[in-house]
Amino acid sequence: MTSGTASLLKLAAFLAAAGLGGCAAPPIQSFRQRPPAAPSGQSATVRLLSAHNRERAAARAAPLAWDPALAAGATAYARQLAATGAFQHSDRRARRGIGENLWMGTRGAFSPEQMVGNWASEKRWFVPGIFPRVSRTGRWSDVAHYTQIIWPATSRVGCGLASGRGRDVLVCRYAPAGNIDGRRVP
Repeated sequence: MTSGTASLLKLAAFLAAAGLGGCAAPPIQSFRQRPPAAPSGQSATVRLLSAHNRERAAARAAPLAWDPALAAGATAYARQLAATGAFQHSDRRARRGIGENLWMGTRGAFSPEQMVGNWASEKRWFVPGIFPRVSRTGRWSDVAHYTQIIWPATSRVGCGLASGRGRDVLVCRYAPAGNIDGRRVP
């Protein structure tokens, strides 16, 4: 791990602990191995949507539909993060009613399924219940990416991938947004 990656991990952990990043575990990954080859003919869009819907099916949530407008906004923001090297959620006021998951990792090292799988791995800490009391750790932020993916009222998703500064950035946006206090998560 490079000192830059270590610094990003520390920053993400600090922001999560402080409640500033909206992220549980640092969604920044470093990997030196090439990702598995893409299934023949499948675009990143299809693969990202399929990865989300596999998690939703396992949680008995209805499948999501791809939303081109959400994808356009997510792509623009992913490009901004990739170009600047910043890693923070977009301003909530600019995306009212829309949830957001962020991921960053070594450029070209992760498949779309692995990127979404990083968020989905939080299910090991998830317990069904009333949000925000849905984590075995006692910290809702430890499961926030996963709960957004499986949020029962969410019906649409759009994602954007961008590369810059040696990293890939994935931004996915969800409508309606999840992680609403007082609502049940299956």
